[in-house]
Amino acid sequence: MATETSEAVEMTGTPVAATAELPEILGRAHLIGIGGAGMSGIARILLARGAEVSGSDAKESRAFLTLRAQGAHLAMGQAAENLELSGGEPTAVVVSTAIREDNAELAAARARGIPVLHRAEALAALMEGHRVACIAGTHGKTSTTSMLTVALQHCRLDPSFAIGGDLNESGANAHHGEGGLFVAEADESDGSFLSYTPDVAVVTNVEPDHLDHHGTVEAYVSVFTEFLDRIAPGGALVVCADDAAAAELAARAEQAGVRVLRYGRSATGEQDARVVAYEPADEGGTVRLALGGEELEVRVTVPGEHMALNAVAALLAGLELGAPLEGLLAGLAVFGGVRRRFEFKGRAGDVRVYDDYAHHPTEVDAQLRAVRHAAAGGRVVVVFQPHLYSRTEAFADEFATALGLADEVILLDVYGAREEPKPGVSGELIAERITGARVHYEPAFDRAATLAADLVEPGDLLVTMGAGDVTQLGPEILAELDRRRA
Repeated sequence: MATETSEAVEMTGTPVAATAELPEILGRAHLIGIGGAGMSGIARILLARGAEVSGSDAKESRAFLTLRAQGAHLAMGQAAENLELSGGEPTAVVVSTAIREDNAELAAARARGIPVLHRAEALAALMEGHRVACIAGTHGKTSTTSMLTVALQHCRLDPSFAIGGDLNESGANAHHGEGGLFVAEADESDGSFLSYTPDVAVVTNVEPDHLDHHGTVEAYVSVFTEFLDRIAPGGALVVCADDAAAAELAARAEQAGVRVLRYGRSATGEQDARVVAYEPADEGGTVRLALGGEELEVRVTVPGEHMALNAVAALLAGLELGAPLEGLLAGLAVFGGVRRRFEFKGRAGDVRVYDDYAHHPTEVDAQLRAVRHAAAGGRVVVVFQPHLYSRTEAFADEFATALGLADEVILLDVYGAREEPKPGVSGELIAERITGARVHYEPAFDRAATLAADLVEPGDLLVTMGAGDVTQLGPEILAELDRRRA
């Protein structure tokens, strides 16, 4: 690693020291819900730094099994005795917002006086001693965080990172690096990103969401304003000028004395990155960019102008961290995507099947526009599963408009996640509002794969879409199509 660090200094001219010590409070950490996307990432980094890690979860997962193989002490199900899985009482118990106060392990920790940290507080402790980039926004933060991580890796800077999805390059959602940089996805859903102190903050956009937690649109927007106050002295804000709410945020940041770097078609400042044009390609596309008095091209291998804008955000953040322009551009050009972000699942004859995490109307709209180009003249079939009763009720009209961009829509019932069912709120609430596409409301999840196989035709592109267990359907649909072909 010494060679990589010296090469990084030579390439960037910015020495970075890897002072990533293990915080004492996390020396023997117990993580409740350790298999989740955010928690498993923290566990990976803790294990790499030499911590004793224990944890529990309600069910096995790939992340759960991987952590066990890496040395974590794990249990299925939650019970007070799990706190001693690693051979002694933990120095801290780490929880996410999803863990309720009556959880047996959390209740036992509080009764014994063991420190309890929110997931974001634990991650903030792991960021100490690094130059930190935090990527926030209603949409695109996972992809942007991933792009920045891969671009920095391509510059041989070996950043630590924590992402809400698995990189296709490494198959991991987190890593302890030696380069003195830390890149993290900053989650606004519960306001926990206010635990971080970034040197570089990115805000891709600000649109109402997660109203089940924040309550009102005003409260949701307000938490992003509070995020500005978390930027370290001398730090910078990278923001999309094309998003009205994000642009207002940038104006507030400048009034507060924060240096702002804008990107997008609306960016006009001398230090901004102005998008001159976007050219879609068979796989991905190219952005022509005016930056620092020069014009350059940013090539991306994932489809959609929204993804190209994410790449520009990553480019500006990388430059702010001291990485070389040429290395960043080369890294972005080979970025292989993130699991569940228009992830190719397979082909059955002339039918291609993808899976995507889009679960907000704006995300669905942007992704289906990109899918339309990727379909290359074929029909677009989407299997959509609404996520959360509150979101379905609040945005039923917007979901219907976005899904109308497809040719065939299979609407599943709501994946409630942490919410209890709400009378009158189901997938049908969206289905009955869709125009412009043929709609099939299918509340029985186990019939969805057969219905999809009935509907597709040669040349179609099918995408399963949503934040719930709809991701399981891609392989089932492919298996059913192969069975019929055989």
